[in-house]
Amino acid sequence: MKIKKLFVDADIEPHPETKVICKAIGLPAETITDPGSLYRWINQSSDPIRLGKQTLYLTRNKGDFLKACPGTKEYTCCDYQILHVASFCFLDCSYCILQSYFHPPMLQFFVNREDLDRELTVFFDRGHRKRVGTGEFTDSLIWEKWTDLNAFLVTRFSEQSRAVLELKTKTVNIERLEALNHNRKTILSWSLNTPTVIASEERFTAPLRSRLEAANRCQSWGYPVSFHFDPMVLYKGCEAEYKEVVRAIFDYVLPENIVWISLGTFRFMPSLKPILAERFPSSKIAYGEFITGLDNKMRYFKPLRIRLYQKMVSWIREIAPDVTVYFCMEDEEVWEKSTGLIPEPEGGLGRLLDKSAAVICGLDP
Repeated sequence: MKIKKLFVDADIEPHPETKVICKAIGLPAETITDPGSLYRWINQSSDPIRLGKQTLYLTRNKGDFLKACPGTKEYTCCDYQILHVASFCFLDCSYCILQSYFHPPMLQFFVNREDLDRELTVFFDRGHRKRVGTGEFTDSLIWEKWTDLNAFLVTRFSEQSRAVLELKTKTVNIERLEALNHNRKTILSWSLNTPTVIASEERFTAPLRSRLEAANRCQSWGYPVSFHFDPMVLYKGCEAEYKEVVRAIFDYVLPENIVWISLGTFRFMPSLKPILAERFPSSKIAYGEFITGLDNKMRYFKPLRIRLYQKMVSWIREIAPDVTVYFCMEDEEVWEKSTGLIPEPEGGLGRLLDKSAAVICGLDP
């Protein structure tokens, strides 16, 4: 998809970053004094999500840039820190929760970098070992053509030794990262899936091989990398395909450069199902064997999840026994039956991932 409409909040129209992005996009920008009118325009469309993916609103983040991942108390949380630099994504994955999370669903980029910089200074001064990522509410690398934000972030994180930045993506927009002095404090991370799922459910994303080739290049530039199998989708023949993806990872990346691999199966809020049916009528992923989880999301039956997790863990450990593998939002039973261990309560998973980041990224104790 391409940006077709560009709007600028009147409050940040004179901002230097606004001018840089507007020039890079090359579209005439319309100044907005009433954001509500823009939201109503999006919502009145016959396809608000598609329109929102083609509409960029440059504005100010009026809240905190850094915030704790919301998680769910019923499932084991990794204590991640979200760096909220932008919202929504112009990639078009059928299962994307952002389609029903943002109201309206619209691309927004926050230009007030000076406030972000101050917040990072306070964060670093506290000296807590933390994992921070920009890929929760958007794809971390879709903004590379228009802004040097990632270069700024990589540089800021390279100047300290207690926290790591994770840039998560389904793209191969890595060229501007090559020459940066990252000091191994930035992790380049790819969301992976089988070729079948990528072709049918992940529109406008890079093919699997291209993602792995990009990971290989980043490894050659000294970056640590990570991978996320989330969401894994159950379908006939999926196990054989996921096994091949696991093997392919290690054809491109050395185990000692992988900070972690996360696993999570497809789950969704009930409100996503009608959106998926309307926008992706050929998709069948929402019609499997689901139950309502403790977080009110629809999830595969637990025995089905555990079976796939057990196999994934065994395939990874067969090749790279020391690589850290974890589950995104699963309970103790799933952990024990899939891995033979249960993270300690009250931050045990977070400490496990912090330890892996410390070893591979060179964090201070």
